[in-house]
Amino acid sequence: MPIFSPSEDPGSNFNELVKKLGLVPSHTSWSESLSVPHATTCVALRFNEGVLIAGDRRATSGNWISHRGMEKVLQTDDFSAVAISGAAGPAMEMIKMFALILEHYEKMEGRSLSLEGKANQLSMLVRNNLPAAMSGMVVLPLFAGFDEHDSQGRLWDYDATGGRYEEREYVAIGSGSMHAGTVIKVGWRNSLTAQDAVELACRSLWEASEADSATGGPDGLRGVYPIVATIDKSGWHRIEDSELSEIFDSIANEVKSR
Repeated sequence: MPIFSPSEDPGSNFNELVKKLGLVPSHTSWSESLSVPHATTCVALRFNEGVLIAGDRRATSGNWISHRGMEKVLQTDDFSAVAISGAAGPAMEMIKMFALILEHYEKMEGRSLSLEGKANQLSMLVRNNLPAAMSGMVVLPLFAGFDEHDSQGRLWDYDATGGRYEEREYVAIGSGSMHAGTVIKVGWRNSLTAQDAVELACRSLWEASEADSATGGPDGLRGVYPIVATIDKSGWHRIEDSELSEIFDSIANEVKSR
């Protein structure tokens, strides 16, 4: 185990610990012609008891579908989760590092980092990715969680420089964000229940997949459905595919009847 003098001890700051041990990864210059998988559409919205976060499962490389079952919504601790859009490889590495930072802080301090502090930590990781982003490997996460101090769900989106922006109602990111965001904008209201929020998120991803080729819709043939999860005072809860299947079947039947 490394030993630090009192003046050099990084404490619960995992980023400083990694720097002092010389484990900071170098940023490679990427070729603009390099074709890598990209994650696409994710959404998050508040409801009356917490926050919902969801994302489709498709990853694309140019005009190719590179993955049909990618998991873009990841639980980072008991009361928070991240959804990703952009370059899939750097994004997955970033989220694993983020989860490790939160776990390290909790072990060192004996308590969880505040939700605001978690959003700040993710902002620093996005900022550290800026050299890669300038070469085309942009990562734009969406962070959502339940604030135990305020007893409410909160959500943030980010830009490539690490700027973070808290959204009060809902947010959509990725190539299908315009279509998904419009659906949520029309259907969102303060009194949404968890079930209402799940159905609204599913409808937004359905409409995004209908208009955006990079967004994957529900795939009943392969049993692949978007990841939808709620976070409230009891913690993270992922909606089962069997429940999502019924919701998407209902949407499909509604579309057929038009």
